[in-house]
Amino acid sequence: MDLDQRFADSMGALLGPSFPSEIGLAVSGGGDSMAMLTLAHNWTKRWGVNLQVVTVDHGFRPEAAEEAAMVAEECATLGWPHETLRWNWDGKGNKMQAAREARLRLIDGWRGSLRHVLFAHTRDDVAEGFLMRLARGAGVEGLAAMAPRRRVHGFEVVRPCLDMGREELRHYLTVLKGRWADDPTNDDPSFDRARMRRLLSVLADEGLGADVLSGAAQRMARARRALAARAAQAWEEAGREGQGCGVPTGEILFSRGRFAALERDTQLRLLAAALMWVSGNPLRPRITALEPLLDRLLSGGGGTLHGCEAVAERSDIRIFGEFKANATCLERGPQDRPALWSCDLRGLRKLGEDGWCQLPGDARARHPHRAARALPSVWEGDMLRACPALGFGPKVTLEFLPMGARSLTFRQFLMTH
Repeated sequence: MDLDQRFADSMGALLGPSFPSEIGLAVSGGGDSMAMLTLAHNWTKRWGVNLQVVTVDHGFRPEAAEEAAMVAEECATLGWPHETLRWNWDGKGNKMQAAREARLRLIDGWRGSLRHVLFAHTRDDVAEGFLMRLARGAGVEGLAAMAPRRRVHGFEVVRPCLDMGREELRHYLTVLKGRWADDPTNDDPSFDRARMRRLLSVLADEGLGADVLSGAAQRMARARRALAARAAQAWEEAGREGQGCGVPTGEILFSRGRFAALERDTQLRLLAAALMWVSGNPLRPRITALEPLLDRLLSGGGGTLHGCEAVAERSDIRIFGEFKANATCLERGPQDRPALWSCDLRGLRKLGEDGWCQLPGDARARHPHRAARALPSVWEGDMLRACPALGFGPKVTLEFLPMGARSLTFRQFLMTH
């Protein structure tokens, strides 16, 4: 079956049978994304879908501006609108991870009313990612293949080329006399992915090519879905979202006895999800840090991880925000993540020691001191005005926004992240 038909079949499975009137495409100028642009252009002739194309220039290489211009020229030839978005790294954190997060954030701001944006991830990307995470000691969650359709920020990332190989996409472009640019970092051994790409070519000679590793990743993805369903069932039996005086606290609690009776993989999955939920960090904590924390909790202790504190209390395991990790509750979270809280009043920040000292005794009795410090509260200068979860002050409209989403339950989060 030729690539055009495979692309059409993939689009039908992902977005059909009633296709949106407009779809976005993220095109870098590399061979994979330029082939996807051509495939999508040919596909629209039959289905009448309009395309909008975006290129993100991360500013890492001087050639990137020329590559974005090449994409713009190709889009003009094909008759589709194109825009280049630029981003500059501030030098903080992991460079490549920051770039990936920035790309999604910039595309979200660009997309307007578009609900779907196509990304040109391939079977080779799946295989390389599998090897990278295997080298880090990942389990089922990390080794599972990327989803062909996934919601991020306010839109859906759609990957119609996951069953296609890098070489066949370039062959497709070559036959059609298409253009693309080769990124020299793909051959730079200082990058993990470049080293895994080179290793993959060696493994292919031993029967462990991209198709085999991608197939293993797909089977891991099936196992992940089954384990997520088990974790959701266990959540209903052993967990609850934190509440205080009828308002959310942004905490997760597990019954110690019921949690201890769960199988270890489910415990790890619930704990990882709780840390992500409470912190608003979309990245899963590393298993090498997660397992020791779980052992301490099961032994009656606790610890900090992922911007959270976790403690074993008399009856519950409580996961709550680490006060020092982010002392404010602003409209945007740390590292430009979506806000964790929405409030109808200004002056929202964590309670802290100063707020705790201003509370009357009856309010303090409603919550453990250590966890209370991370509760959202309303301030006027240095004066605490309200802490809804402790029943202090006037009525305040307060909403917890895990991953920036309204009305997302922890169970839903378990099934989708």
